[in-house]
Amino acid sequence: MNNRTAPRALAAATTALLALGGVTACSDNEAAGADPQRVDVVAAFYPLQFLAERIGGDAVTVTNLVKPGAEPHDVELNPGQVGDVAEAELVVYLAGFQPQVDEAVEQNAKDRAFDVATVQPLRDAAADAHDHEGEGEGESKEPGHEEETGGKDPHLWLDPTRLATVGDKLAERLGGADPDRAAEYTTRAKELRTELEKLDGEFTAGLKTCQRREIVVSHTAFGYLTERYQLEQIGITGLSPENEPSPQRLAEVAEEAKEHKATTIFFETLVSPKVAETIAGQVGAKTAVLDPIEGLSTDDGGDYLSVMRTNLASLRTALSCS
Repeated sequence: MNNRTAPRALAAATTALLALGGVTACSDNEAAGADPQRVDVVAAFYPLQFLAERIGGDAVTVTNLVKPGAEPHDVELNPGQVGDVAEAELVVYLAGFQPQVDEAVEQNAKDRAFDVATVQPLRDAAADAHDHEGEGEGESKEPGHEEETGGKDPHLWLDPTRLATVGDKLAERLGGADPDRAAEYTTRAKELRTELEKLDGEFTAGLKTCQRREIVVSHTAFGYLTERYQLEQIGITGLSPENEPSPQRLAEVAEEAKEHKATTIFFETLVSPKVAETIAGQVGAKTAVLDPIEGLSTDDGGDYLSVMRTNLASLRTALSCS
């Protein structure tokens, strides 16, 4: 049994066990009919889907566990999606970002999983701890993303150079699953790196000369971006977008926004803009979208590169860059 047929054998055994247990779910791959000439890849959320499709090309079939418009942090997998994980020849995920995905990988695909968090050390969430000064001592806090990720910031894809390095490693993993086309994966990874380095250059040049360096954001997803381009994020909440800020925190952010003469309060496509609108109303600023690209808001043909360039235009306007 070679390394291409082993996952399919495991999938057959898993399907049989599910049937014996009374589970009658059919995965998307089964429904569509898996192509034996392609590598079946499961991507845990959008940026990893983008990488897998660009590097895999027509040699892979990619299934994203998060649908467009859905918030990926707390995705709940249905039996069919667990089946997709069990059947995949490669699962690309980020440990700690989505607890149910972690569990599905651990139980069904540990030997066929690529954890992108292992490519380069992740930033410490504590690096942005100053963004939460004033959250009252002794306040009860809901379990947040900081705890899920072990105190690490998972949003590495917002630094294009880091995403390129993940792409290089993904090409190696695809080559291991499909040795006959390893050179093709390497070539496509190099082509993608060139595009991402061009994007990085656009951000560096576009944000070089600005009247302000501080951005006010609904949650602190932008640490990699601000670190790369020498900006500072002022977060209304921490890494978890679901957490509600305290009244004290709202007042402090409003004060910081006034101090830095912020003209824009950023919110995200996949969460409510109400908190950002509250701050904006207090300081006489407007609101705008800054997309952390955890998922696409709609299936409208946009991709990582186009959304990042939209982000750059929004930042240049908000920071009055020349």
